[in-house]
Amino acid sequence: MSLFGRLSGNRDDCDSQGCRCEATFREPSGTGLRGRSELHLDATECTGDGDLQRSPACRARVVRALARRDADVVVTHARGRTRRYRPGANALLLAAGRFHERVSHHDDRLAGLAATDPLDAVREATGRAGPASRIAAESGLAEIAAGINGYEEALPSANGLSIARARIADRVPTGATLRDRFELETGAVVRTYDRPDTPPLYRLTPPSLRLDPAHAETLVAARDRFRQSAGKNGSPSADGAVAAEIDAAEHRTDGDGVSTVPAERLAAILRKHTRGNGVFEDLFADPDVTDAFVSAPVEENPVRLLRDGQRFLTNVWFPPTAAATFASRLRRESGRGFSRADPTLDASTEIGGDPVRVAATTAPVTDGLAFALRRRDRTPWTLPRLIHAGTLPPRAAGLLSVAVQRGAALLVAGGRGCGKTTLLGALLWELSPGVRTLVVEDTPELPVDRLQSAGRDVQRLHADQGGTANERGTSRESGGGVSPTEAVRTALRLGDGALVVGEVRGTEAAALYEAMRVGAQREAVLGTIHGDGADGVRERVVADLGVPASAFAATDAVVTLDGRYRLSALEEIRGDGDDVRSVSLFEGSDAGSTTGVCDRGNSHLLSSLARSEETYTDVWNAVERRSDRLERLAETDRHRPSDLDSGRFAP
Repeated sequence: MSLFGRLSGNRDDCDSQGCRCEATFREPSGTGLRGRSELHLDATECTGDGDLQRSPACRARVVRALARRDADVVVTHARGRTRRYRPGANALLLAAGRFHERVSHHDDRLAGLAATDPLDAVREATGRAGPASRIAAESGLAEIAAGINGYEEALPSANGLSIARARIADRVPTGATLRDRFELETGAVVRTYDRPDTPPLYRLTPPSLRLDPAHAETLVAARDRFRQSAGKNGSPSADGAVAAEIDAAEHRTDGDGVSTVPAERLAAILRKHTRGNGVFEDLFADPDVTDAFVSAPVEENPVRLLRDGQRFLTNVWFPPTAAATFASRLRRESGRGFSRADPTLDASTEIGGDPVRVAATTAPVTDGLAFALRRRDRTPWTLPRLIHAGTLPPRAAGLLSVAVQRGAALLVAGGRGCGKTTLLGALLWELSPGVRTLVVEDTPELPVDRLQSAGRDVQRLHADQGGTANERGTSRESGGGVSPTEAVRTALRLGDGALVVGEVRGTEAAALYEAMRVGAQREAVLGTIHGDGADGVRERVVADLGVPASAFAATDAVVTLDGRYRLSALEEIRGDGDDVRSVSLFEGSDAGSTTGVCDRGNSHLLSSLARSEETYTDVWNAVERRSDRLERLAETDRHRPSDLDSGRFAP
């Protein structure tokens, strides 16, 4: 073999070693994909299937290509499947390419061995004196290959159907112990493993990975047909595209290509990976999975899950191109900008029939694209359900119920992901059915649709948190959407009723506190805010959001949740002017114990809730009756909104 042939990756030279792969360098485009180079190996005509772990000839094809040009990742395609080699594999192949190129000037045989078997080549090079040993060290191959015992370990890959976005690493780590195995309704199989000193592993095997090559190729052809028919005669049919490709395969093979997998199952896989959310549909088919995290840089981080309160690493990887595709989908569905100029996005989507909130970021906020997905429970959260879950003690729940019904101004506080919006949504069911409710949100999370279905008068106003408000309150940067401040002001003009702000975090705070101060709504004013306790919330509202300290006194109470989804404190706000302070009514503990302020008749909040001709004792008795009823509902598993109605609004 000539030196020119080795350096150029000449097709004839490659054929002589049994590899018929076509190698091309690509520079993908899209959100977060600047300056990337990928080496793609089309192994359609190659008997080695582009399997770099098992085919020395295919491995040589890649090493020789990388001797000419660097790439961030190596991807191979064969018979409807794609292998994407992980960053550690790419480092070894790049080092092998550098070693191959430089050592060819000194030892033609060793250069050839470095292409087909770089592990053996580096062992030979480091075992002798002279240029080969020095080049092995300078190229980085000696350091990278140290301690590696074979190509399954040296060249880890994540695999999947070519039509799928995500890739699945199928190798079980050394030392992992099987904990559980179960099948999901999508047909995916999950095995969970415990590992020493590392988070447990959630190993997903989607049904698509169990397809044979013929079916994988059928799906690729059906995907191409599906795309070509888009926009013609209405929406294309995945079922029709699959059926047509199965029929075409039968004709090409004289009837020997009859599918052994039902066409409807293949069509479901095609829909999932074209119009659906791909592997996320498998992950969220597990009812115990509440959150999924895709951390930047996605090439180096597997998807992580929060399942039944425990964190898992998974064997699911998102290539940058897949992350960019998902980002484009979120941008399209939300109608909002998402780019380097506007690098954060809150959006809602639906996965497997469940509403899911997605927080997305990209450069320069993060090192490329990143996503956090949280499932919103389709079963409405109510106060009895929160009592049953241990979030609230019954007495605190009863006090909140009476306070909301009688028009208090409450803020639900805590850190990210502690359940603020869940509690706020539960409080909405405590409003009297005849009360008009105005809900201001930038990302729909509160149960507005369910409240409306139950006959409640609820109006949602969509606020654009990402834009910069002009003098009219509309957003210049986000296409003219209504700013949060203008959304709150609009809500105040839409009639008396309860005012609910999904998250208080900007200039809308001033308008919200003006509503609290003048009592314009004459009903409850509710919202969530990031903060730790009443004092922390006051600091945030006054120092960060620019609300006068005297206006904060319009807040009746602050409810704080901790990181365990439990009540940390329920504090009432006292005083006026600059003399504003908080007093704890319930304090954080597993029991959510009362501080005795209410029992001793010293609660300003309870006093403010008294109607005409009511005494403090009357209000406290109403709270106790409400608490007892909520506790009975919790104990008897009656958690639905309809279970709340009977007797709830008695005096």
